[in-house]
Amino acid sequence: MSGRVGDLSVKQAEALALFRERVQDVLPQCPSQSDHFLLRWLRARNFNVQKAEAMLRKHLEFRKQLKADTITTDWKPPEVLEKFLSGGMCGYDREGSPVWYDVIGPVDPKGLLLSASKQDFIKTKVRDCEMLQNECTSQSERLGTNVESITMIYDCEGLGLKHLWKPAIETYGEVLTMFEDNYPEGLKRLLVIKAPKLFPVAYNLVKHFLSEDTRRKIMVLGSNWQEVLKKYIDPEELPAIYGGKLTDPDGDPRCRTRINQGGLVPEKYYARDFIKLQYDQCVSISRGSSHQLEYEILAPGCVLRWQFSCEGGDVGFGVFMKKKLGEWMKAGQMQEVMASQRYNAHLVPEDGSLTCAEPGVYVLRFDNTYSIFQSKKVSFSVEVLLPSNDSQSQPDSSRSPGRDVQKGQ
Repeated sequence: MSGRVGDLSVKQAEALALFRERVQDVLPQCPSQSDHFLLRWLRARNFNVQKAEAMLRKHLEFRKQLKADTITTDWKPPEVLEKFLSGGMCGYDREGSPVWYDVIGPVDPKGLLLSASKQDFIKTKVRDCEMLQNECTSQSERLGTNVESITMIYDCEGLGLKHLWKPAIETYGEVLTMFEDNYPEGLKRLLVIKAPKLFPVAYNLVKHFLSEDTRRKIMVLGSNWQEVLKKYIDPEELPAIYGGKLTDPDGDPRCRTRINQGGLVPEKYYARDFIKLQYDQCVSISRGSSHQLEYEILAPGCVLRWQFSCEGGDVGFGVFMKKKLGEWMKAGQMQEVMASQRYNAHLVPEDGSLTCAEPGVYVLRFDNTYSIFQSKKVSFSVEVLLPSNDSQSQPDSSRSPGRDVQKGQ
């Protein structure tokens, strides 16, 4: 049985009756008191009444704290989020559910998080969720049938290394957790289109925030994505840019009045120069010396991601390749992958990433050989990001932990 109204087993019906009785005291605070609403919480917890009750009560505290009941009318996001956070609702699928589009490529994660607080970012997403739930309610009344979930389209064209910036991934993870905890069964399906080769790596970073049920609803479409979209969305309700017939009144195929396209955030919006990070390691590099970190990558497509700051002045940094693990080599003896240059990491923390196009031993080298008098203290974090096994099979042994090598030159 599906666990929905009209399709309940005897045990599921008993669980619903018990659940309603146990939450009777807080039902007036809920957005709805219908069986449809209560069953969403039960399905999210496999009809474990005790867990569903705890989940619903925690959600009501969340609603109170965020003022979710009035957030769509009484709160506006900061201007920078309204202008440069992409996405929006546009049209309905063939079953009448709202369709939400996320346009990933134009998003400027660093610019947004330097300009607005993480709390405002999450609150904006809560407002979007409430707006979509209100639209589902309106559609239920309009169509005379229960509409409780949405279809999402993830346009991943332009997904790049900038989107893997650690603070952005962490914030996005919090948004996903908020959605899973407070809007159960709110997603009908998520269709990923125009996914680049980097997508499996990006998905691997966030999939652990998603429930197994949500993961099953994700479909990564291939080159026939327009045909598949039309299977779920009538062309009259599908923006022309995605193969449908819908446009803005001025003929814009991207429907920009409904789907914000985002873009690069102007620095005039910046409220801070950098976001404070917690680093995994710290090392002192003597004057005239360097410090190398080695990562053995056994399969292509992995991503090296790093962040570092420095005390005592600027520091050189570059990425190289060599054949043998653990063998000390000067920079000039290795293959240069990313040219070494000096960074003012003592003023502004530095971060970056690199897609490993081929297997090998990758060397991240902090260079203080040019300094005659000053040693440097470098705090850093380095990660090897693997493609998701769900999309591209990749063994956990596809990289080795970093090995530290410090040498004077």
